[in-house]
Amino acid sequence: MAPLIPRLHLFEIDDQPWFPAFLRSRIQNALTAAWNSNTPLQPQSPARIAASTLIRELDSSLSSYTFIDFCAGGGGPTPAIQKAINTHLKAEGEPPVDFILTDLHPNVGAWEKVVKNFPQIAYERQPVDASKAPNHLVECQDGKKVMRLFNLAFHHFGDALARDILRDTVNTSHGFAIFELQDRSLSSMISVFMLGVASVVMAPAFAWKWRDPISLAFSWLMPALPFVLVFDGIVSCLRTRTPNEIESLLRGCGADTSSWEMRSGKCKFIWPCGYLSWVICRPVERT
Repeated sequence: MAPLIPRLHLFEIDDQPWFPAFLRSRIQNALTAAWNSNTPLQPQSPARIAASTLIRELDSSLSSYTFIDFCAGGGGPTPAIQKAINTHLKAEGEPPVDFILTDLHPNVGAWEKVVKNFPQIAYERQPVDASKAPNHLVECQDGKKVMRLFNLAFHHFGDALARDILRDTVNTSHGFAIFELQDRSLSSMISVFMLGVASVVMAPAFAWKWRDPISLAFSWLMPALPFVLVFDGIVSCLRTRTPNEIESLLRGCGADTSSWEMRSGKCKFIWPCGYLSWVICRPVERT
């Protein structure tokens, strides 16, 4: 059923070129923490749910892909997804798969810490436009196919840009997966306010963990970080597309999508109203 709230592509503060880079990186770090958090209200982290979804939906073809994370931010759920998928593949006697982090605003400092701990993850240092992915990223390597990941990212694109990205994906890749932590519903907006409150409450702990007093100052003394998290979170809800809306963009992107099939679903990640929504689309060989 279509949501009662129409899609509105309003501006997000974090998208703006004037937004300070030192605050953008901390917003990205906060979202990474949200992806990977486990609390009494969360039986599984959103990252773990995303990994389980990929394992289930890709099934026996899982090991045939290289996963490229477009709009990776501070790393988001990709390290946890990588760990869960490669642990699963090892148990199945399959070779590991590689992941590559990319972004239009590369957070190289955060990514360098990630790759030190996860040898199956690499990153692209230069800015990457998802609508014009560089050939060296999307060319098949070692016989692997390319699966594009959009983790809490696809809602950032207006319709014209989203079509361009989907056209580039169909022409150069072998599938895409979209994971969102929100949708166009009142309950999702409530979960965004919960994130804002949590960011204030947990600010001292994260400042200590990251040795980052600046994040504490901009959470308590001048609460710019929680404000941006909540403001952009509400706008993200209003921007998020339904699976039918994504499929409409796909079919109208100008590429041959006749063999591409889409699956979608949602899973609760935090009580009472936080849901992870997912779309996985790839070409299917017909017999």
